[in-house]
Amino acid sequence: MAASRTTQAALFSVTGMALIGFIDNFVRVMAQDIGLWQFHLARSCFVLAMMVPLALAMGWQVRPLRFWAVAVRSFFIATSMVLYFGAVAVLPIAQVGAGLFTAPIFILVFSALFFGLSVGKWRIFAVMLGFAGVLVLLRPEAGAFSAFSLIPVLAGALYGFGSVCTRQYCEGEGTIALLTGFFVVLGLWGALGLIWFAATGQVTDPARDGFFGTGWQPWVASSVFWTAAQGIVSVVAIGCITRAYQIGEASRVAVFEYSFLIFAGFWSYILFNELPDALGLLGIALIIAAGVVIILRSGQEST
Repeated sequence: MAASRTTQAALFSVTGMALIGFIDNFVRVMAQDIGLWQFHLARSCFVLAMMVPLALAMGWQVRPLRFWAVAVRSFFIATSMVLYFGAVAVLPIAQVGAGLFTAPIFILVFSALFFGLSVGKWRIFAVMLGFAGVLVLLRPEAGAFSAFSLIPVLAGALYGFGSVCTRQYCEGEGTIALLTGFFVVLGLWGALGLIWFAATGQVTDPARDGFFGTGWQPWVASSVFWTAAQGIVSVVAIGCITRAYQIGEASRVAVFEYSFLIFAGFWSYILFNELPDALGLLGIALIIAAGVVIILRSGQEST
């Protein structure tokens, strides 16, 4: 029975990651017509319009038990996603994903610094390995480096801190309450970005100003389609991952989340003929190895 549940959890987790790895490749397609802020506001409204009525009809808990805790957690997780999606529009998705998946490293560091977690030699080694992977991936001495390359790692740090907040302050909160808070804050980020562009009177164009620097744009059929597809596929994927954690042991499920990097790279190659170079692949491998070590040792606090 335990083996069967582990297998089911693995399938749910891998399915969720395969869906996200596929759909996130199309952010660069949307970035040709609309901006980051418009995308987040529209997608959040779309997702909340689907999810909240369904949750209320099913009797699921939407209201958080501790508003402040969910708000803090949502701020860090949502901000990490703002940076992630902004980076996906201009950088190879495997590289961006690797930066985001430094989160377990930052979770360990933040837990040790702020909450007194005991960290042994294996996890210290994993942190060193992970940051070595970041350096290999970013290559700060190489011509390929730019400040923009740091954004995925910053996204990983914010996601890691948000995950620590989830563990420390959001115990007992319902999944729907956490998802609602997350999409509300994402929508607010989108609204604030659009208000800033409108208030400054800045004329923007995705082709000239990029995904980050673009205000409200007229909707075209392709951007409507991909924004809606992002919303639908994201909800299904998050549902699969949530189900995986409900039926499987957390440390084992978390390892399967790294399949995202495989799927993201695969679809990036199929769709855009884009793959990281040898050093990039080495950096991704080091980050994966570090994350897996940290996750597998997480049940042994002093090792």
